[in-house]
Parts: sequence; structure tokens; C-alpha cells
Amino acid sequence: MWFPVLSACFRGRVVCQRGFVALLKCPKHREASVSLFSHSAGRSAQTCQALIYRNHGDPSRVVELEDVPVLQTGPKEVLVKLLASPINPSDVNMIQGTYAILPDLPAIGGNEGVAQVIEVGSQVKSLKAGDWVIPRDAGLGTWRTEAVLAEDDVISVPSDIPLLAAATLGVNPCTAFRMLSDFEDLRPGDSVIQNAANSGVGQAVIQVAAARGINTINVIRDRPDFTQLSDRLKAIGASHVIKEESLRRPEMKELFKTCSKPRLALNGVGGKSATELLRHLQVGGSMVTYGGMSKQPVTVPVSALIFKDVKVRGFWVTQWKRDHSHDGKAFRAMLDELCSLIQQGKLTAPACTEVRLQDHKKALDAAMQPFSSSKQVLIM
Repeated sequence: MWFPVLSACFRGRVVCQRGFVALLKCPKHREASVSLFSHSAGRSAQTCQALIYRNHGDPSRVVELEDVPVLQTGPKEVLVKLLASPINPSDVNMIQGTYAILPDLPAIGGNEGVAQVIEVGSQVKSLKAGDWVIPRDAGLGTWRTEAVLAEDDVISVPSDIPLLAAATLGVNPCTAFRMLSDFEDLRPGDSVIQNAANSGVGQAVIQVAAARGINTINVIRDRPDFTQLSDRLKAIGASHVIKEESLRRPEMKELFKTCSKPRLALNGVGGKSATELLRHLQVGGSMVTYGGMSKQPVTVPVSALIFKDVKVRGFWVTQWKRDHSHDGKAFRAMLDELCSLIQQGKLTAPACTEVRLQDHKKALDAAMQPFSSSKQVLIM
């Protein structure tokens, strides 16, 4: 069966999911005079497997594993074999139709992962066969076994870092890195408070902050395995781990006798949890919202604005990547620093469950369960 090209128009930018034979032309990747539907332009009878959805809805119901054609590698393109790709909340939201950017349907799922370069086009200069690469931006459709991509759509990472660390590098660690770098001038001994501390971003924040000598106050919901989870977060560098209900209790005063009040609050939950984070910020501190798992609005007390002059900001790593796409130096420098931390053993992947592509429905169901402490990763 032949499918039209999967293209996602994100803020005027066309992202072509190149695993499908095209009924439409994608000028970014091919000369407009070449018909992608012609057999002379395609890789003869070669296919790969991909997780495709044709309608928005419950991921475990609308996502199907199918065979799709793989195109011939163009002069400025690379053929890659996907190695591993996580299931992130944004992936689920895209399939549900609730995310800020949505591809045209049908679409291949997945926005993050690591691949190995198998073949390079004649004009490719920055990559060679055997290199490991990750996507530069969202929308490539990483839940598939192979893909032909533009050289500029991917960026290399060291092949000697653990597979799961590479597969989960492009979103959560980058989000943590930028939030710790771009909003407050944090120095060793300073403090950061965050909710959703057991999330992928939260665990990356803990580790990057610890590498910089920054204390973290980590807020998680109460649960039956709270003690085990707290111990695990402390093992990767968390300074303090507390329950959400503790934020309004006198014990916070005791905590701040040994730990400075935070200059930065990181909010991935919203609702009351975000309001409580604000209460503990230093005067002039910043709260940065990067997620809203509670699906509740952020309420800012008037007193926090008037008497503490707190700053309330937002961050979306996809937008940061696009804002810096004209100059890849910032992205390259960030990846180099993160990979160095991985190589030193100071940054590890979050707890992951490896799942075969054929078992994707089980993985999608697990990814949507509350209190999940393990990220589902599809192994190709």
C-alpha cells in the first residue's frame, strides 16, 4: 500500500516524514521537477516498519504498525536505522490531537530517538556511515525502523554513550539544561525548587544541577513507594525530596535553615502545585513553566508579584531549537556538555522500560498510567 507524504506545517515550516512515498512534493528535500511518486526516484521495493496513526484519539487504539516504503537517498540526505525511541507525553498529546503542533494525517509517531547512519548522499559533509544521530527538531516521526532524512534534520552524538541516554537526550535533558542556564544566574550553593521531580525533565534537572553544585528541592506526589522513589532521586543527586503537601507545612522553615531559598522554580504540573512553588521563591526569583500535567491553570498570588517581584515565565524546548536553528553552535555546545556529563557518569537516562516495536500497544498503555516512574522506550 502506498501513502502520501506525511508533512507537518509547524509555524510555516514544513517537516516531511520521509518514510512514505510522496504524492506531494517537498521542496526542502527534492527538486520540484522530480516526481517522488515515480519508481525511478524511489528505492526499489525496500520497506520499513512504522507506527502510524490516521486519526486522533486513544494512542493504543489509533496507532498501528505497518510496512511503508523507504525512498532512495538523495545527494543531501542520509539513510538511517532507528535504534531506540522513547514515548514522551508530547508524543501522546500529538496522537490525541491536543498538542501545540500537529502533523497532517496520516502521521508517523515519535519526536525523539537515536539512529545510526547507514548511507550518506554524495553531498553530505557532516555525517558518515556509522555515526549516531538525533533529531534537531520535532516532527520527524521516529517510531519506525528506517528513514531517509535531510542532513540538516539530524545532529551527531557520540556512539560510545549508552543507547538509552542517547535516545532520551534531545528533549528532557535539553529542557533541563536551558531552564537552569537561561533564566537566573545560578551559582554553586544556590537552590532550585521543582515539582514533577521524578519526571524525565525532573531527573535531568537534578543531575545537571548537582554537576554545577546547585541544590535541588524536589517535590513529588505522595504514593505507596514514596520512600523508594525518594532514595532513587537522592542517589542521582537530589538534595531534598518532599511531598507536595509538605509545601505548606512548618517543616519548610526547617528545610530553609540548611538550604537557601530558591532563586528558580521549575513547574511541570500547574494548578495549586505551581502556586505553592511560588510561595517559596526568593524576592525577584523566577518560576518557569514547561508543562501542565494537572491540566489546571497557574494562579499567581498578587502578593508574590507586588511584594516579591517574582517573574513568571514559560519554556518550550522545541521553540528554543527553532529560534537557534540559523546558528547550530548553541545546540552543538549544549549537546557536547550534556554528552560530557553522560560520559563522566554524571547524567544518566531516566528509569526506562525497553519494549519491542511489535509490543507498542502495551508501551502506549503503560506510558499513560498515573504514577509511572519508568519511561517506555521502543527498541527497533
